[in-house]
Amino acid sequence: MDSVVSDASAVSDPPATTGIPAQPQAGPPAPAAEDGARDWQLDHTRAPIATKVVVAGGFGVGKTTFVRAVSEITPLQTEALMTQASEETDDLTSTPDKLTTTVAMDFGRITLDDDLVLYVFGTPGQQRFWFMWDDLVRGAIGAVVLADTRRLTDCFPALDYFESCGLPYIVAVNHFEGTELFETEDVREALTVPPHVPIVIMDARKRYSVVESLLAMVSHALEVTPE
Repeated sequence: MDSVVSDASAVSDPPATTGIPAQPQAGPPAPAAEDGARDWQLDHTRAPIATKVVVAGGFGVGKTTFVRAVSEITPLQTEALMTQASEETDDLTSTPDKLTTTVAMDFGRITLDDDLVLYVFGTPGQQRFWFMWDDLVRGAIGAVVLADTRRLTDCFPALDYFESCGLPYIVAVNHFEGTELFETEDVREALTVPPHVPIVIMDARKRYSVVESLLAMVSHALEVTPE
């Protein structure tokens, strides 16, 4: 009997681990500078400042193109095909080739500096979707109001909205091919934009032009609300 118990214990007892320190589990390798890692990725005591900006404007002014051109990730888009049901609501005179429209929002991300990451939210342009603006704007440091000189009145609702809520904004004139190029002061006068609000001429299809617009917006936001 004793031998049977002894044999069973020898089989069932696990090997002793007393005194052996726990071994650390291997984690993912840290990024290396030669792999294109940024300074804040190599220094774990630093973290980038993540900020939110909004791109607004009238229907078909180029908000989706703006976000798509600048985003360093695959942008989130909520594009839906336009149908005959919207013919009496959406004016396609200036954008006859437009086949889709944003029904919720556009979203992209861009790293402007080692310590500054912008999350870019594009608002829907049609009036029936304006109820979403309050949620999209919440927490944003500023806004870019896109304007088309062929239909400047389309951006008035966005200008009025940001003026009323006190959010810093700039006006970015999206210059379309084949249209007359106006000076910024002419646009300012036509929109009655205050002198302290920057106005830039840009092309929403070109990344460098969109980046310059975002830099102007961030700079303006810092001047207005430096804290």
